[in-house]
Amino acid sequence: MKYFILIILVFNFSFGMKINRKIWSQNTTFSDYLGEHNISTAVLDSVSPKDQEYLSDIQKDYVYYELLNDDGTLIQALIPISKEMQIHLFKEPGGSRYTFDIIPIVYKTQTYFAKVKISSNPYDDAKKAVHSDSVAKKAAQALRGIIDTRKLHKGDLISFIYVQRSRLGLPYCMPEIKVMKVKTKKIDQFIYVDEDGHGYKETGKRVAYTVTGKKKVTYSRRVSSKGSTFGMPLRHARITSSFSYRRWHPILHRYRPHHGTDFGARRGTPLLAVNDGTVSYAGWKGGYGRVVQIRHAGGYESFYAHQSRMRVKRGQKVKKGQIIGYVGSSGRSTGPHLHFGLKKNGRWVDPMKYLRKKSIRTSMLKKFTKYENVTETRYKSVTIKGTAENREKLKAYLLQDTPSYIWPKIYRGKVYVNDKKKFKDAEQD
Repeated sequence: MKYFILIILVFNFSFGMKINRKIWSQNTTFSDYLGEHNISTAVLDSVSPKDQEYLSDIQKDYVYYELLNDDGTLIQALIPISKEMQIHLFKEPGGSRYTFDIIPIVYKTQTYFAKVKISSNPYDDAKKAVHSDSVAKKAAQALRGIIDTRKLHKGDLISFIYVQRSRLGLPYCMPEIKVMKVKTKKIDQFIYVDEDGHGYKETGKRVAYTVTGKKKVTYSRRVSSKGSTFGMPLRHARITSSFSYRRWHPILHRYRPHHGTDFGARRGTPLLAVNDGTVSYAGWKGGYGRVVQIRHAGGYESFYAHQSRMRVKRGQKVKKGQIIGYVGSSGRSTGPHLHFGLKKNGRWVDPMKYLRKKSIRTSMLKKFTKYENVTETRYKSVTIKGTAENREKLKAYLLQDTPSYIWPKIYRGKVYVNDKKKFKDAEQD
């Protein structure tokens, strides 16, 4: 669904312009977008092959902005390719030519407070309190498995602080809840929330969590299970550059996404498949040099760049730990290293959140002969940064009886459109 936000505009001359806030449609390519606005694809001739690769990173449901003249002519467009970077397409002043660039996304990051009085359930009541579906979903997620929300009564209080990015006055990306407090007649409990949105009653040590599923039962016994995890792409790994949506490029001297992790190693160091899979690509790939890509189960695909020599071919089956090539410096590179990337369901993710040197063993209760719901207890170490500081912030909000921040449904403000810089600065309003 496409919807629009009208904004009061100030320009060198008084005439009508508007900014459209749209949702990128599924299967729409950047070339399709140019065609919709009668823009020649010749604009891509000035774009480097490396930057053209980022065009495929535009995903469905991404929010983008258009600045249109009163006759519908596109003046500028800001189209995200990640959380931090965006395509800037703009018409040069006084002419018909368009220019293409990749620039950082300008947004605000602020901490907000929410106080939710229970009248029905945490999700509905949080949505009513702050006018944000995303905040309500994250609040319900953090409580899941920690508090039995079915036992909450009318008048019980749930309060929390969260960090939200905003762009043009509206929420941008999902919020991050930092700490919550649940207060009932029987409970006065702080809940600490990790970066994935899961809540915990305590941190800094091994904590228990439960998993519920269907188990087959005739007898029961506790067994050891070895989890399936990704291995490392080379031995004696040494990280020289981490995953980032916005990194200063050492060769281009501009901000660019770094969708992977760089490992420093000597030329000729063997590269290892991080898991079983099928080689989906093996060959030269622009600035990445010699590249091998391996498709794995579960929607994952691994990416090994700058190789000196490859040992696999497209379509070949590989096993976890098998040598698939050797460290080199092919393509655009400052020296021998491995650029390792990982996609999950077509989107780049931080590889270091998935790579593990050792598989994790867990104990589970196995039952047989019939299927029934079985709850299993597991343990893991939980460390969340800033818990003490965030807890004190929440106490201060509650002591001052601060009202919840309510998100607006539309944004009305001023934006200057006469040049690229002012249009970018307007995002900070």
